[in-house]
Amino acid sequence: MPAPRHQALSPGEGSILILGAGAMGRLWAASLPTDTTRLLARPGQPTDTDTFRFQPVDGPEQLRTVSVRPAAEASQAELLLVTTKAHQTLDALAEQLPLLPPTLPIVLFQNGLGSQQAVAEAWPAHPVLAAVTTEGANRPEPDLTVHAGLGQTWIGAINPAGQRHLDAITQRLAHSPLRVQPEADIQSRLWRKLVVNAGINPFTALLDCRNGDILAQPLYQHHIDGLCQELSALMAAEGLATDPPAHLRATIEQVARATARNISSMRADVMQGRRTEIDYINGYVTRRSRALGLPCPVNAMLTEKVRNLANG
Repeated sequence: MPAPRHQALSPGEGSILILGAGAMGRLWAASLPTDTTRLLARPGQPTDTDTFRFQPVDGPEQLRTVSVRPAAEASQAELLLVTTKAHQTLDALAEQLPLLPPTLPIVLFQNGLGSQQAVAEAWPAHPVLAAVTTEGANRPEPDLTVHAGLGQTWIGAINPAGQRHLDAITQRLAHSPLRVQPEADIQSRLWRKLVVNAGINPFTALLDCRNGDILAQPLYQHHIDGLCQELSALMAAEGLATDPPAHLRATIEQVARATARNISSMRADVMQGRRTEIDYINGYVTRRSRALGLPCPVNAMLTEKVRNLANG
């Protein structure tokens, strides 16, 4: 049977679906045109509208209303943005994709690594792309989404079908105030974000502090050089361009200072009793290092400690 042909989408046609109504999902829902943006209802979830308060970076708080529709009513969908947590992604897509167009492009916004490749392997007929974003968003209250900091979003293809849709997708998402651009080497950008997340998020969760406050803490000071050595060695073993450990540490600390008052997503998950994404950040580093015969005591220790913390 011949492989399905993928016709690249045309900008401006059809609706944009968002799977995952957390902080990032609602940021995009509040930023894209409301007449063509839909939140996907999970099975058993009421459908109609989602009304929430939205605090932009500048200006007064606003009230936003976005349509919530089941997948069965989304036959004209053009694009699916997936903003679930990494560990929720496969199950959430398994619920929805059988009811959606069979070659609908998927853009994944998950932290860490591993979930993107798993999606591409599970649904090879779909164009799969990944997004790396520095937009800051959080939900201090269930009905309030705060755009905490302006950033940039890069989108790149995970599989060949995704490459054919890249330009049209970035053009479509540029119909928002958020800055979006295509990225030819999304894997390298995913790894660079992984380095920063691995060096900040677990420390904020374990120390129960904001990003900038980790820098003077003994736990961070004692382990950051070893963590950066493990990351640099793994990236080299994976055939990726990498910086020396000292440069990786400088990058981590630059981001920690630039986002000093931010609450990391991992700390927020622990604070709210949710499962964290540690298995896709330091846990992913640990699994890949062990598979390649590389030592990884710092990443393994942080992974275990955050798991134990999240388990109560």
